Amino acid sequence: MTKPLLIIASGNPRKVAEIEAMLGPLPLETKRQPEDLEVQETGSTYLENALLKAQAAAKITNSWTIADDSGLEVDALNGDPGIYSARYEKNNEQKLKKLLLALGESPYRSARFHSSMVLCDPTGIPITTAEGICWGEILKAPAYPNGEFESIFWVKEAQCTYGELNQEQLTKLGSRGKAARNIAPYLLKEFGLNP
Repeated sequence: MTKPLLIIASGNPRKVAEIEAMLGPLPLETKRQPEDLEVQETGSTYLENALLKAQAAAKITNSWTIADDSGLEVDALNGDPGIYSARYEKNNEQKLKKLLLALGESPYRSARFHSSMVLCDPTGIPITTAEGICWGEILKAPAYPNGEFESIFWVKEAQCTYGELNQEQLTKLGSRGKAARNIAPYLLKEFGLNP
């Protein structure tokens, strides 16, 4: 019996691999969106951006599609960088520098990774959405070199940074993992699968 196909609407190989691993226990075949698909993230929320990506990929592939949009929200910075996390600065080094400079020596370093995920049918109609939040705090310096925001985001529950979480921890504690777990029952239902 052929497994149902699910397109992961992302051009980011790391994000695709992460979502694939989270959905790993489900009897599905997953594929990345077409190489040439470029979606402008013009939404004003994570959910709007996730929906734009999922609908575009669903329509072009005529397949069930899942997409997410995520960002880092720092309380002392009024939730910034938020939905602009990917566009906060032109590279990771400058993103980290800007964020750490903005926070300075502030003792208030609480933050969260926030993910919104959406599942669309092959015509691009959204079937369900899910949110996931991972709580933590911002370190004063990156825990390892050449990292992204994940290198300065400390997850107390795991006693390491977000970037150092293993796959099992990412699925359990990560914002994307929490959202994927909430979507999984809908996938099983829509595809008529047993867990």
